[in-house]
Amino acid sequence: MNSMNWDHLQYFLALAKDGRLVVAARSLGVNHTTVSRRIQALEREMGVQLFIRNNLGFELTEAGVQLQDIAHKVERQIHGINKNNYAENTEVTGTVRVGATEGFGTYVIGPILHRLSKRYTRISIDLLSLPRIVNLSRREADIAITLQRPTRGPYIVTKLRDYELKLYASKEYLESNPEITTRSDLDKQTFISYVDDLLFSKELSYLDEICKPKQISFRSTSIQSQLQAARSGLGVAILPSFMVAPDSSLQLVLPKEIEVIRSFWMIMPNEYKKIERMNLVWDCIKREASI
Repeated sequence: MNSMNWDHLQYFLALAKDGRLVVAARSLGVNHTTVSRRIQALEREMGVQLFIRNNLGFELTEAGVQLQDIAHKVERQIHGINKNNYAENTEVTGTVRVGATEGFGTYVIGPILHRLSKRYTRISIDLLSLPRIVNLSRREADIAITLQRPTRGPYIVTKLRDYELKLYASKEYLESNPEITTRSDLDKQTFISYVDDLLFSKELSYLDEICKPKQISFRSTSIQSQLQAARSGLGVAILPSFMVAPDSSLQLVLPKEIEVIRSFWMIMPNEYKKIERMNLVWDCIKREASI
């Protein structure tokens, strides 16, 4: 069984144990959407349904119960191998600085690097979660995760994954403003958005793709500030779904009609491919953030 399969199985075991996405995500230190994607990928890979969702959460199907027994055996075997090789695996030393966009860095990359740091205690990791592009040519970071694929430069480049953005608003906002039942109703709403002339990537200019709102009540260069503004009832916000927990105070607006897709790319200077700690961090992020 390859490493990607084992990654899927860890998420499967966590959900099988807890029965709820939020609890499983908390135990793994990831976002609930990551758990959901991993389970869906595993079900596609195996060609069977592993869980049935009910009012209490997620319940194993017959195929899921069979897989649980196998996964526990694989888990014991892998833990035994890791235990025997622990001293060798933790010999890698040095500092690696990773730059990422604010939301993705905080909600997705951060937890991945936390787990990596626990295993490789001699590696020091700096995470720059910023509302701007990290400049590799100025050595601001060793590895950068961006919204746009570079078209030139001596870099190794890989696509991490696509991600979706959806419309969200608080219950308070929805109850005190015109009803939203169709896309045309969005033009009557108040929105939360970026500061247009300070956008650090053209990929963030997505409001015009959706509607022409009557008013924008709050603008910020920070996606986390936009999230908080939406929670406080200031307006409708376009937010990455990986930032919004299922038990959040925010509600989806026109979920079947509005969806914006963007991509994350990971970049590293070619010369760093020869450095063991860089490869280790690169491979870890690529493996865990790409699903």
